[in-house]
Amino acid sequence: QVQLVESGGGLVQAGGSLRLSCAASGSIFSINGMNWYRQAPGKQRELVAGITRGGSINYADSVKGRFTISRDNAKNTVYLQMNILKPEDTAVYYCNAWIQVRYGVAFTSYWGQGTQVTVSS
Repeated sequence: QVQLVESGGGLVQAGGSLRLSCAASGSIFSINGMNWYRQAPGKQRELVAGITRGGSINYADSVKGRFTISRDNAKNTVYLQMNILKPEDTAVYYCNAWIQVRYGVAFTSYWGQGTQVTVSS
């Protein structure tokens, strides 16, 4: 069994900062891409940021210059530092990771349970 557990969400005023963490645990042989998605009420889930095992990074245009994704491969953990938060950043944030549970099998997508981020104006 593989679990992704997120932490760090909460309520913050506009202009403030939050740091999300997501730790993967369980039967893990290797992790490739680790990503953060978000879903606001009434909207589709969207990719916020992603990072490969080698450190290649991409961001949604809406968060470039404000959010920073990073990962600690030794801890199977991905982080999202969110600065200069705006009310439109309000959403449930989900961690996603492509995980190989043993050598030779395909990488499979796993999701965390989500953590609420609310930015007040």
